[in-house]
Amino acid sequence: MADHQPYIPASQSPAELTARSLVLGSILGLVFGASNVYLALKIGLTVSASIPIAVLSITIFRALGRATILENNIVQTTGSAADSVSAGVVFTIPAILLMGYDLDIERVAILALAGGLMGILMMIPLRRALIVKEHGNLPYPEGTACAEVLIAGEKGGVHAKTVFQAFGIAFVYKFLMTALKLWQEYPNKVLRWFQGAEVRMEVGPELMGVGYIIGPRIAGYLFAGGCLAYVVLMPTIKLFGAAMTTPMYPATKLITEMSAGEIRAAFVFYIGAGAVATAGIIAMARAFPIIVSSFQAGLADLKASRVGQAVVERLRTEDDLPITITVFGSLGLAVVLAFLPQIGVNLLGAVLIIVFGFIFTTVSSRICGQIGSSANPVSGMTIASLIAISFIFLLLGWTQIDDRVRAISLACVIAVAAANGGNTSQDLKTGFLVGATPRRQQIAILVGALASALAVGWTLTFLNQSYQYEVPEARAGFTAPASGRTEDGNVVVLNESMSRFHVGGSPRIDSASYPIVRVYAETNGVPPGKYLVDPVSREIRYVVDPGIGGRIHEFQGRELKRLDSPKATLMALITDGILTRRLPWGLVLIGVFLSIGIELMGVQALPVAVGVYLPLSTSAGMFTGGVIRWLVERRVASQQRSLAEIESGPGVLFASGLIAGGAIAGIAVAAIAGAKGSADWLADTVGLYHALGGFATSNLIALLLFAVLGALLYRVGLRKT
Repeated sequence: MADHQPYIPASQSPAELTARSLVLGSILGLVFGASNVYLALKIGLTVSASIPIAVLSITIFRALGRATILENNIVQTTGSAADSVSAGVVFTIPAILLMGYDLDIERVAILALAGGLMGILMMIPLRRALIVKEHGNLPYPEGTACAEVLIAGEKGGVHAKTVFQAFGIAFVYKFLMTALKLWQEYPNKVLRWFQGAEVRMEVGPELMGVGYIIGPRIAGYLFAGGCLAYVVLMPTIKLFGAAMTTPMYPATKLITEMSAGEIRAAFVFYIGAGAVATAGIIAMARAFPIIVSSFQAGLADLKASRVGQAVVERLRTEDDLPITITVFGSLGLAVVLAFLPQIGVNLLGAVLIIVFGFIFTTVSSRICGQIGSSANPVSGMTIASLIAISFIFLLLGWTQIDDRVRAISLACVIAVAAANGGNTSQDLKTGFLVGATPRRQQIAILVGALASALAVGWTLTFLNQSYQYEVPEARAGFTAPASGRTEDGNVVVLNESMSRFHVGGSPRIDSASYPIVRVYAETNGVPPGKYLVDPVSREIRYVVDPGIGGRIHEFQGRELKRLDSPKATLMALITDGILTRRLPWGLVLIGVFLSIGIELMGVQALPVAVGVYLPLSTSAGMFTGGVIRWLVERRVASQQRSLAEIESGPGVLFASGLIAGGAIAGIAVAAIAGAKGSADWLADTVGLYHALGGFATSNLIALLLFAVLGALLYRVGLRKT
């Protein structure tokens, strides 16, 4: 817009795309990217890191001397790329674990990189249409708030002491609780008078931080969904299933013999999947007018941008990367994916990536401009594209296991592209307001996407391997073939063996060597997975249960830590259900109409549906953070605070530190588990929790310590900026 005057005018050219800004942005991106990988695996949500990174950049550069506002903007631009890349990857790729495959770091990194770069490339020609021409109509709330934070930092305000303090407190709290087991992580109570229902709460600092940032409304919806699942659906199933004399599909035993966790896994899981998928599609339908207008605007701008750039000499603040990079770069990425043998994406898949990638990148950017990235339904877009891809594959007869993995891989690239497109638009809005050079910002995002793609792949595979356990398991009626595949291709004997592993998280080691067998689809009652079989009898001896999405949570009284990865599990259910035609549609349809009913009541269905899908203990921890945010907002309601003051206020910064500290501590505990074979190794070695006795196992002590952490967050939230 001609009347828009950025903070740094186009006539000035202060330092911007410097080596130190790219390095610092990449480092901070790795920290917050790893945090978001952990969050996405644990609760199926990620949080924006742009403002915390901007605050940290201002403080760090101030300690080193001084930096320009444009350098600080490059730092947050580079670092924030990790948010979207981690979300798109973790919401999809772990689904292949549920299909019997191993996580391959090369596959993860390549798909993450392709999706991240594609989202950025496709956003380049949309910048003038969405950021410049729609400046007065699309506020981009997170991008605007980040710009105000950078301007405040340029004027001498904003410091990161609060973030560092919260990070340290959360790290120590989480490490003492999970690594040394000094108090309960899951205080619980069994309600024997109510069908044996169990009430649990996870008292993790990262959950409190997430709840504070997403606010009381969304946190309340998540908790309401959890209550609906645990206090309504599960007792109902238990009550009416008590009279059944045969197992009900997909369960394999009587409902009366099933625990609450088994009922959730067998029935409520599918109800939640139907609810989440429907809510995501409803969110897409609600945004349909935006989708159409955004798509039309995108096509119009593609036609006009090249002409406009040829005629008008561009100012520094209007200097984009050339549109030819978008066209040839996107086509080149798709072609490379199509011909890389380890990815398995064919030419049709490349076409689907280009089509869905451009549509959803455009939609994501427009939605972020109107309601912000926090409400951007990336999972709904991913579900919609995955359903479309699965039905196309079904019509073509591509229903083998490799085709299911191919569908997940395509959805991963599209999800990362859509998420990164929205994130890029927020960063470009920040740059538009502070007077950044678009070309340099776009290069910074490309660098951030490259660094985060490698980090996300490593973190994902590291967490999976760290929490992987070999657990004894016998399956009557199943005998693995001596070599090769079964006729239907569902069972494969690998030419390798496995030995000297830790059994069930115990320090005991089985030194025998066992052939590895993979089951890709349920065969003779054996679920998909990786198994070790007796070399003589060919019967199953162990299941190699993955750390992400693993199905065994306890062995001989010892808890086996798992990362549930709820969104990826949903993607696996959708793909496998459509292509094998074995989805329990009765349960799924209950979830479908549950979301429709919630929407008809005027309530946003997606967070409620996600709450149905998540464990109640997880949503309860986030609800606590939401309640603290509500209490803080009530106290400060009389104060006139700007958007930047709210989003960069002490409470949000402290909550961001809690998230990062808690998540990094979780990764540190995973490192111990990977190195020693058990997440409890340090606790067993030190033995403090044995000495503490009732203190370490007391529900009341755990809740009191969590309350102290909440009180601290409340006091910090009341401070003025």
